[in-house]
Amino acid sequence: MPRAIIVGASSGVGAALARELHQHGYVLAVLGRRLPELQHLANELNKERAGTIVAYAHDVHDWGGVAQLCPTICAQIGGLDLFIYCAGVMYPNNPATYATATDLEMLQTNLLGAVAWLNEVGPRMQSAGTGQIVGIGSIAGDRGRRGIPAYSASKAGLHTYLEGMRNRLARHGVTVTTIKLWQVQTAMLANADRVVQPSSPELAARLIWGAIRRKQQVVYVPGRWAAAGLVLQHLPSFIFRRLSL
Repeated sequence: MPRAIIVGASSGVGAALARELHQHGYVLAVLGRRLPELQHLANELNKERAGTIVAYAHDVHDWGGVAQLCPTICAQIGGLDLFIYCAGVMYPNNPATYATATDLEMLQTNLLGAVAWLNEVGPRMQSAGTGQIVGIGSIAGDRGRRGIPAYSASKAGLHTYLEGMRNRLARHGVTVTTIKLWQVQTAMLANADRVVQPSSPELAARLIWGAIRRKQQVVYVPGRWAAAGLVLQHLPSFIFRRLSL
């Protein structure tokens, strides 16, 4: 059975991905700060296939602890074929707000936590000559948005970091997939300035699984937003800054 780690699986897309992967035969380790929610998820899925999912409490700000935690988990689940970094936070979209503490938290959670994990997972998969890394980014990372500059920067940084890891690891048989996610019906959606056709976590998980299965490199989820992403990337700055984004 294939083995996977999902960081940021307490709820939302991460939890939905755990259910999706479990349906496809994966043995899973699910990580997040909220252990009761993770344990509830593990208990639910272990009723379907006993002993196939384990839960770990983990704060992605604890970068130093990853070097010990990663091999411990891999030993427990019997290896590692797929790693998904799904941890993320977003504070309210508000161009009048300047808040260092929350901006730094978004950068630490959305980007630096991924760096800590991928620097452990990358060499492991490189040595094995196989594996797949998936980072859950955002269409918001395609441009610097006036209401959420730190969130946009954290996702843009994640996209670029994943691209660099892809270029490094491709020659070693490792796939790196960047997911540029549109709005999803989770608690984070309450911080958006407006809601436009959000996906359910279950739909997002199914689409992400499709990208994983096909070993795609950069994928907009849902795919219909790829054209919008392309247009936004190429809009001149003097036009983009006039948009209410």
